[in-house]
Amino acid sequence: MSGDTVRWFDSHCHLFGGADSPEVLLDRADAAGVEWMMVPGIDLETSLQSRLLARDHPDRVVWAAGLHPHDATAWTDQGTRLSALIAEADAIGECGLDYYRDLSPRATQRAVFRAQLGMAASLDKPIIVHCRDAFSDIFEDLEDADLGEKAILHSWTGGPKWTKRFAGIGVTFSFAGMVTYPTADTVRRAVAVAPPERCMVETDTPYLSPQAHRDQPNEPSFVPVTGAAVAEVWGMGVAEVAALTTATARRVFGFGGD
Repeated sequence: MSGDTVRWFDSHCHLFGGADSPEVLLDRADAAGVEWMMVPGIDLETSLQSRLLARDHPDRVVWAAGLHPHDATAWTDQGTRLSALIAEADAIGECGLDYYRDLSPRATQRAVFRAQLGMAASLDKPIIVHCRDAFSDIFEDLEDADLGEKAILHSWTGGPKWTKRFAGIGVTFSFAGMVTYPTADTVRRAVAVAPPERCMVETDTPYLSPQAHRDQPNEPSFVPVTGAAVAEVWGMGVAEVAALTTATARRVFGFGGD
């Protein structure tokens, strides 16, 4: 890929279990200018898969290990092995709170989230946070953890008020394909007030495909579409947004290279 090509970092993509293999998705991403990506786990199995993929592609993939709030009750069985993986990983997550689906008891979700926040603090690692209908509790826990930009609010959907509050504690925001949806003005207003130097773009593959690809599973090659929508909100050039969000992702995740 030539030096003047616009290059992107997909800050959050799940590459396992779809119709296409991770290798195929990586090839299509490369063709679209998406050179780097963060592949998080949501449980022990996917965290192990993410580690293996990163070992096979150390110049393109960073990985995270963690337990998603939907499966918070599995911490009793998986917590010890996940903790060992977290010590190796580039980041912790995907973890957080989901009070929309409530697939695990809220008290359990919060206890498991706090356990992973504690590891982020003790290991000085970034943590990828899932927040759905749980803004107040997430804010309280992140404020207490005091992780600054290493706390990443993935697929951020909070409105301007919550965005400003979270920005005040120094977090990083990551925006997904919803910014392209005609009905998602709240997300665009969040983009408008989020500090550009603390923002990233993601796909959340295979979910949340941008509007132009709503009939397809999402994939990392679509992240430039989301980036272009963010650029429109900010009134910036697409190449500038690519450079800015990529620099943030590489800084937060500690990903080296040229």
